[in-house]
Amino acid sequence: MENKITFNITKEDEGMKIKEFLKLKNNFSSRFCRASALAKNIFANNKVIKLNYVLKAGDVIEVKLNKEESQDIEPENIPLKVAYEDSDIIVLNKPPFIVVHPTKNYPYGTLANGLLYYFKEKGENCIVRLVSRLDMNTSGLIIVAKNQFSHMSLQRDMNKEEFKKQYLAIVHGKMEADFGTIDLPIYKEEDEPIKRIIDDRGQRSITHYKVIETYSNAQLLKLTLETGRTHQIRVHLSHLGCPIFGDSLYGELEDQYIKRQALHAFSLSFPHPRDGRIINIEAELPADMSELLEKLRG
Repeated sequence: MENKITFNITKEDEGMKIKEFLKLKNNFSSRFCRASALAKNIFANNKVIKLNYVLKAGDVIEVKLNKEESQDIEPENIPLKVAYEDSDIIVLNKPPFIVVHPTKNYPYGTLANGLLYYFKEKGENCIVRLVSRLDMNTSGLIIVAKNQFSHMSLQRDMNKEEFKKQYLAIVHGKMEADFGTIDLPIYKEEDEPIKRIIDDRGQRSITHYKVIETYSNAQLLKLTLETGRTHQIRVHLSHLGCPIFGDSLYGELEDQYIKRQALHAFSLSFPHPRDGRIINIEAELPADMSELLEKLRG
């Protein structure tokens, strides 16, 4: 199925160059405009046009999104939990213990390997364009763009108020208040390959939290990211003396409770790249975190 965006040009837009129309009125990036023009994917009245084309009232402009693409990732038949999908995006509910994208240490068995197989089986010519990522042992929702246009749009909109990423975390101890904002800079030292610290040299990092349940010496928190630094939630909570259960990097390895950090990306809200309508998706708590909560409640 051909995937495209169509515009009907009115008197208001007459006289504009197509490049200006796409960039100024529709927030297309310069890179996307150039790539679409080079691929001969921009049409006026069914004829290929260049970026200097001057619009006329009544023109029907089409920007085709289909193009041949490939990625150096081996497709693998890995079960996927699809939380939402359309022609532009797919949202996956990632289980814990799986890497999102191939690395030197994990060249196979990743979410991206499974997704390329999934696209191939459906006959969709897509590569994996990650809009969000999660640590290997964090579960929950991840957005993947199916084409360059949707990737461009989602990346552009990530700082908008309508774009919300929310997490559930089970932590040791108790927060000072039932809700609040953590505004502490996160820094990566040069000789430290993975771990982050709170340091004034770091980037400003903002996490909003709300206590959902309280136990004898633990809490279930809902966290909303305003910024998206690496390990942000884990670093912030550990620094405040409330490390996440099972977080061996910023707390302790606790196999008696859970075999990974008790952190789950449970909710996503974002403007759809094509029409701006707000997409709301939630993923239920995975079994290992539910079992931990039952232990704490008991």
